[in-house]
Amino acid sequence: MGGKQFFLYAQTRADVRTTAAYALIKRIIPAHAQSFEVAFIPQENGKDVFEVDGKGNKIILRGTNGVSVASALNYYLKTYGHCDISWNGSNLKLPAILPKVTTKVHKVTPYTYRYYLNYCTFNYTMSWWDWKRWQQEIDWMALNGINMPLAITGQNIIWQRVYKSLGFTDKDLSTFFSGPAYFNWFWMGNLDGWGGPLPQSFMDSQEVLEKQILKRERELGMTPILPAFTGHVPPAFKTKFPKAKLKQTNWQGFPDVYILDPDDAMFTTIGKQFIKEEVKTFGTDHLYSADTFNENTPPTNDSTYLDAVSKKVYQSMAAADPKATWIMQGWMFSYSAKFWQPTQIKALLNGIPNEHMIILDLYSENKPMWDKTDAYYGKPWIWCMLHNFGGNISMYGRMDNVAADPANALNNPKSGKLLGIGLTPEAIEQNPVMYELMMENVWRNTPIELDTWLKDYAYRRYGKKEPHVEKAWEVLKNTVYTGGIRSGGNESIITGRPTFAKATRWANPQKFYQSKDLVPAWEQMIQAADNLKNSSGFRYDLIDVTRQILANYADTLQRQFAAAAKKHDQQNFSRLSKEFLGVIDDMDKLLSTRKDFLLGPWLEAAKANGTTDAEKKLYEFNARDQITLWGDKNNTLNDYACKQWAGMLSGFYKPRWQQFFDFVNTSYRQGKEIDQAAFEKQIKDWEWAWVNKRDSYTTVPKGDEIVVAKEMFGKYYDKVK
Repeated sequence: MGGKQFFLYAQTRADVRTTAAYALIKRIIPAHAQSFEVAFIPQENGKDVFEVDGKGNKIILRGTNGVSVASALNYYLKTYGHCDISWNGSNLKLPAILPKVTTKVHKVTPYTYRYYLNYCTFNYTMSWWDWKRWQQEIDWMALNGINMPLAITGQNIIWQRVYKSLGFTDKDLSTFFSGPAYFNWFWMGNLDGWGGPLPQSFMDSQEVLEKQILKRERELGMTPILPAFTGHVPPAFKTKFPKAKLKQTNWQGFPDVYILDPDDAMFTTIGKQFIKEEVKTFGTDHLYSADTFNENTPPTNDSTYLDAVSKKVYQSMAAADPKATWIMQGWMFSYSAKFWQPTQIKALLNGIPNEHMIILDLYSENKPMWDKTDAYYGKPWIWCMLHNFGGNISMYGRMDNVAADPANALNNPKSGKLLGIGLTPEAIEQNPVMYELMMENVWRNTPIELDTWLKDYAYRRYGKKEPHVEKAWEVLKNTVYTGGIRSGGNESIITGRPTFAKATRWANPQKFYQSKDLVPAWEQMIQAADNLKNSSGFRYDLIDVTRQILANYADTLQRQFAAAAKKHDQQNFSRLSKEFLGVIDDMDKLLSTRKDFLLGPWLEAAKANGTTDAEKKLYEFNARDQITLWGDKNNTLNDYACKQWAGMLSGFYKPRWQQFFDFVNTSYRQGKEIDQAAFEKQIKDWEWAWVNKRDSYTTVPKGDEIVVAKEMFGKYYDKVK
């Protein structure tokens, strides 16, 4: 490239990032965008930097790139404007004349990478997102300093082109691609075809969407991670290539999936072709995600085999992109800890050059693996908060760990090549405080003083200082947000398949606090309600706390009616079961007041992706199935992705419990013992019928959050205190 050409290239690149930064500011605070000026400054010691400064009536935002500039904006909004940008109720109420910056603020992040997303997030939350929603999320990412997002939207079109080039027909692939709500598990090689056949129109539209996503992320200075080939092949592969070395894997009871053995010469050929097609379609930042044994145990623990597997996977990337860096989730080392002993982990990791691999310590806040593997035996790694499983919305988090552990690891001489932090939730749009807290670590290298931070958070989120909510957050910190080591928060028995047992496989009401200890937070928020009624964030939090109180009470009632049933106390069983159903009704009424807690938007967004009635029907089936049965009516993941949403409570959970109570009462009248297996066989048919229904649920909130929360407080306070 000649000097003039390089100058024009550099100028164009600078124009792109400047334009992108100003456009973000205008999207976030359109009425005040003209008050900001953007400038770019170099990194310091290879790390991103931002500055907030003042010049006359202007606020100057300087940064290494668009992400750093956005982080400077967010710092200004939080610190000077006392604002908060959240999935669940933002506060962007700024004065007409913005507060001036009189002393320059200078921040350097200690982390090269700030990672975001889990494969599961793309389905439990993002299955139906359009560009408008994605744009909002990318802005949120930039504001919070994220520069390394997973980017797997639109991948089916790559698979299709590669396999068609190998001679596979549309018919061959019709049983391969999953439906839109199950792509993640298809991409990870867990299942084939469920929720399909996938329409071509969806693949085409997702390709367009991915190009929009990547363009915006790169404009802002992010380095997106694209998926690589891990061996997943269509069922027809065994017929078309009978000599291929295939293994069959089984996940959660789904039909077997075929995985091409990395020892087979075709593995590198297909892997190289996959990367080439992906780069041709989407470009590249040389970061690739691959997880060869996601929730599947390797066929042998032989270290020679594991070493060879990882080398072949990496070689298939490097053959197409010599600059490839493999981003590997460390989830399997925790999930299958008995298999992955030091010998096996070393064998898998050590065959790859350190500069070409980064490990995501996926579950650091609960089950860190870095301190059990000598910091991944020399590999660069990233400290991650997983937090959420399945998109359940119970209040949960480990605040003390998230406030202190990243900085403690950073400053630990045994932490090896720790070069980043990240968020790896299975779903988002819940417990916003935990994500705000985690991202507070991005621009600091010391632990967060939690009590001070929570007071500032409440001020920003609600728009004013309020002593009652400060007390409420003290209680929340010491109850729901002092969670134990488990897969997410306690999930109410309401959302489990009806039973007299304490818990189902996925609906486990076990709490790490006494339910009564949460009640003072409710009292304080009710007392603050009139003062904070104009705050959307407060309204969300008030509804969420009230929901948690009622859900906890329902769990108590379930233990009481189960005890009454065991004693054959029909009178108390009848009274308690009716009260239990009444709590479900009241939760539905409460949650109907916030769009965040409605079933309707999930279903309508699914249908909106369809171009024909048949497509709309298929997508609605996907949306309903994922949050209920997950697979067919005998699937072991039923209720894993349960949602305490208005519409789900009235349309699915309450009728299911009503049928259980009817079944029990009929058994009483007939003098029979309760046959749980017979009930479950019956209810599975009803659940499957619901999954295939097409009745609509509202997308419009009903009622006033404050009024309904106060109503519930008056009705239940004496019962739960």
